Amino acid sequence: MGQSGLRERKKQKTRLALIDAALDLFIEQGYEATTVDQIAAAVDVSPRTFFRYFATKEDVALSLPLDVQEVMLAELACRPAEEPPFTALSHALRAVITMLEEGDLAERSRFLKAHELIESTPALLAGSVRRMVENERRVISEITRREGTDPDDLLPQFVVVLFTAVTRTGFEFCDRASIHDLPALAERMEAALALAERSLRPGWDRP
Repeated sequence: MGQSGLRERKKQKTRLALIDAALDLFIEQGYEATTVDQIAAAVDVSPRTFFRYFATKEDVALSLPLDVQEVMLAELACRPAEEPPFTALSHALRAVITMLEEGDLAERSRFLKAHELIESTPALLAGSVRRMVENERRVISEITRREGTDPDDLLPQFVVVLFTAVTRTGFEFCDRASIHDLPALAERMEAALALAERSLRPGWDRP
């Protein structure tokens, strides 16, 4: 492996260490009470090093959902052009869920820990919603590109907003026990997608 590959592995290792330390501290002593200095010290790096990876402590807390959003966009961009928008979005989401389920134990634990923290911390939940709205705009742009429609067309916006509502039903509005259980979350998400697919008239998401 070349030097660039080794550097990337080291950077990724440090990034994950900062995420793990931050999540543990946030859960142990509370999000508001935890400082960037404490997170950096837990990983034995300087605050300056922390800021090479994350702009704020909110960024480190929300980093995993943002990573998932990036994977979702990449999966959507790879879906066949002939797939209707809602179908492409659903398959992209299923690919992301499969990736999470097939990840190692540390990855799954990290994701579930971040999910629980966000759901139980008002400041992070607000930040998550804000980032979700920003991501919706990117997904709308991708759907517009796939369909060759005008950026101001109402249909891609409606498709994405409806898809977001369906995924929130499956992913956010679950019982507390499911927060700790990725297969249960995946099963509920699949049920929400299946409910939407059988409730919507075929062809509704295309002119």
